[in-house]
Amino acid sequence: MFELLLQTVVNAIYAASFMALIAVGLVLIFGVMGVINFAHGELYMLGAYAVVYLYAGQELPFFLAVAVGLVFVGFVGVAMEYTLFRPLRDNPLGGLIASIGFLLILQSLVVMGFGVRMEHINPPQQVALQVFGIEGVSIPLQRLYVIAASIVLLGALGVFLRRSKFGWALRACAQDPEAAALQGISINQTARLAMFIGAALAGVAGALTAPLVRTFPYMGHSVIVTAFIVIIVGGIGSLEGAVVAAVLYAFVHTFVTTFFDGVIADIVGLLLMLLVLVVKPTGLFGVKERA
Repeated sequence: MFELLLQTVVNAIYAASFMALIAVGLVLIFGVMGVINFAHGELYMLGAYAVVYLYAGQELPFFLAVAVGLVFVGFVGVAMEYTLFRPLRDNPLGGLIASIGFLLILQSLVVMGFGVRMEHINPPQQVALQVFGIEGVSIPLQRLYVIAASIVLLGALGVFLRRSKFGWALRACAQDPEAAALQGISINQTARLAMFIGAALAGVAGALTAPLVRTFPYMGHSVIVTAFIVIIVGGIGSLEGAVVAAVLYAFVHTFVTTFFDGVIADIVGLLLMLLVLVVKPTGLFGVKERA
């Protein structure tokens, strides 16, 4: 029983890691640009397919494929900002609808290029057979890579936002775009940077987990639903809340799945969101806007 509990904890940490990457990217885009990007799950999917194509198809080294996928998805995000969200900056509902249309376009392009069947690729040879065993708990090395990458990337993002000039600009635009513009901060430049970082985080999450999941054109659906639950629980606009909520949701969902059922776990996750909204409508770390 103890071994099962320990294994479930390890699985929950892994789930929290890639959930946090996706949710933090989504929160960053919303905080700076004020738009809800429904195509965020498809950016995760693009990251996975980048590894399917480059690593499994073109036989590039795995981590080079991940790096290329990160940059590629980041620039897809920049293209979205320029063509979709910038023209609709004063129309948040229009931006939301445009992102829904874009996700359908991305899905169609992937179906045209790869088909609708599920792809499964093997982890890199150097990690394919490596499984660490601690107290009867099995930890595949590929999962450790996901956990380590999440810690490093989110830690680097935190330092970037607090210590760099561009990070200060992002935070200023998130707090008050008009005041930031009056101080000479380029709204277009910060929006472009936020979109690149947010999309790249989703892309690297998909790229790193590609060997661990079945890759298919509609894999972003469940991811975006989970991401929205996480950011609502954590507090819309709060990066710290997104990380904490990702950990909380991952542990609840993983434990319920292990000891009961996946469908029940989905229901419990939604009940968790409703409970948080009843107790604290702004989310765990959200702040009520002043009138």
